Parts: sequence; structure tokens; C-alpha cells
Amino acid sequence: MAQDNSTKRIAVIAGDGIGKEVIPQALEVIRASRSNVEFTEFDWGADRFLRDRTTVPPDGFSMLGRDFDAILAGAFGDPRVKTNIHAKEILLGMRFKMDLYANVRPVRLLDAALCPLKNVEPKDVDFVVIRENTEGVYTDAGGIFKQGTPDEIATQEDINTRKGVERIIRYAFDYCEQHTKLDGSPRRRVLMCDKSNALTHAGSLWQRVFKEVAAEFPQIETQHMYVDALCLQMVRDPGQFDVVVTNNMFGDIITDLAAGLQGGLGMAASGNIHPGKTSMFEPVHGSAPPIAGKNVANPFGAILTSAMMLSHLGFTQEAARIEAAVLDAVRQRKTTQDIGGTLGTREAGAWIAERVGHD
Repeated sequence: MAQDNSTKRIAVIAGDGIGKEVIPQALEVIRASRSNVEFTEFDWGADRFLRDRTTVPPDGFSMLGRDFDAILAGAFGDPRVKTNIHAKEILLGMRFKMDLYANVRPVRLLDAALCPLKNVEPKDVDFVVIRENTEGVYTDAGGIFKQGTPDEIATQEDINTRKGVERIIRYAFDYCEQHTKLDGSPRRRVLMCDKSNALTHAGSLWQRVFKEVAAEFPQIETQHMYVDALCLQMVRDPGQFDVVVTNNMFGDIITDLAAGLQGGLGMAASGNIHPGKTSMFEPVHGSAPPIAGKNVANPFGAILTSAMMLSHLGFTQEAARIEAAVLDAVRQRKTTQDIGGTLGTREAGAWIAERVGHD
């Protein structure tokens, strides 16, 4: 297949809080990598919402899918917007309305000093969590009845469709088949995580579909764990995991735990993907209002997210250079304070950009 040398168009939505600090650093690193991309920045976020009450302009999501090859997003959430309506409509809007059904979160330990567990090396923490991204309890199905009375009832329904469950499980098997670990060794196992001993209806669907899809991939080992057992095992022996697939809520929770194994949320990258369509990439951390504007936020999650985006777009060599530069920064402690360094957000980002630009 001929290489696609066309310029890739990236929509940039820095958002709120530390998103407005870390995304500019990621953009400088991408520029330093000399990737054939062009950026268009959008001001969607709390500042705009407070100015003119716009969350997403009319035709906003259609425009993103039509005019761009990928989206790089920062973080959303601001205490000035009490309802957080802008964050919900922008972030969840992209995920749901653009049908970005696969949330892919790599969990990679770059240096043993970053892991709080004893006697754990980088080879022991190299797995990926693939989270269903458009269903589950996050569909906001349900409601409140008799609010504010002693008889108040709140329901939140867990929506699982055959189509949604099958495509995320199939995505996990395809991912396992097509990707390797950092050391170049093949991925061999897919583990499905649920709570089917308690959530029996949804669990039955996930269990049946997992077995059916697994039969199409006999070369891949399969495993199942309840989510509570998975959390225990993730702390006890993270080296046993390879590819984990799970629902929206469990994936949200266990990836924060997993981020702790790799140095915290500031090191965690993610992609919201629909194969063949415009996909969105965002660091896992939130907007972190208490540290916003202080030049202390870790930009490496955003920078690693940008590398993930470049790889998705076909710039694999450029992505590899960025990841190698982040590894060097961690080893040399050219990092922010949260992972043992003394640099600020801008200074840590500049160090990576300079290293990438000289490679």
C-alpha cells in the first residue's frame, strides 16, 4: 500500500484548566517532530460558555468529522460552571455523537521509580485497557422522581446493546492481534472484565458475546475476571495483563488505578477511536482546577497522547521519537515535580520538544 503523504488536519480543543497549559506543549512537540500536520484551534470550553453560553456550535460535531483527520483535546471542567454542562456536551458529545466507541488507554511504566509497587520493573507494566465508550450508565438513561422528598427515587440505567458489546470486544481482539509490547514481543491475551455475578443481565450478554468472538481468534488466549478481583490483581501482579476489555464505567475506574502504576494521571494517554472515522485523543487527567495556571501540571500525558494520535494517523516514526524523548526525560529527571523532577510545565515540554527536534 502506498504511503499517504497528505497533510493531516488536526482540530485542537485545549478546553479548561490545565488543558490550556499541557496542550500547547504537546503542539510544540508535534511541530518539533516535523510531522506533516496542520492545526486548527477551537475555543470550546468554560471561558467561551461563560462569555456567550455556547458549548458546541451548531454543526460542530459534523464539522469535526467532515473537515479533520483527528482531534486533540485537553480537559474539560471548571468550578465557575456549577452544572459542568459545557464539559458534558463537549467531551461526552464527541464520544457519543461521533460514535467514538473504543476508548484505548495504554498503561506503560517507563521507569521503575515511578511505580509505587515494590520490585516492579517496566516489563511488568505494559498492558492496555479498552473501554466501551458509548453505552453503559453514561448514556444518562434514567431519572429522578419526587426530588427533595423523603420518597425520592433516582435511577441510572446500564445500557448494553449486542452491537455495542460485540464491536468493542472484537476491537480488543483485533488490537491484540495487531499490536506489540514496548519490547517488541507480541500481545497474546485478551481479558474481559465485568461483574456478571451481580449484574446478571448485562453480564450474560458480555459473557456470551466474548465467547463467540473469541472463537474467531483461536491463537489469542482468553481470560475473565470480575472487576473487584481485577483491581486486586492489578496491584498484586500487573505483569499478568495484556489487553483488558470492559464496559464504560468499569473502564473509567480501573484505568485511574492503572495510571497509578505508571506514575499517576499525568503520565496517562488515551484515544477515543472509531476505525476509519475522525477520532479524538485526550490525556486521561482532568482539568485539575487547584493547580491550573501554576506551571506545575505534568505535560507528559498530553505529549504521549499526541504520539498516540500521530501513530494512529500513520506517523509511526515521529511518534516513536516522541515516546523515546519522554523516556529519556523520565530517566534524566527532566520532569515536573509529581514524578521526581524540578521543571515546570513549560520547561518540561520545551525539553521534550528540543530533544525531538534534534533526533
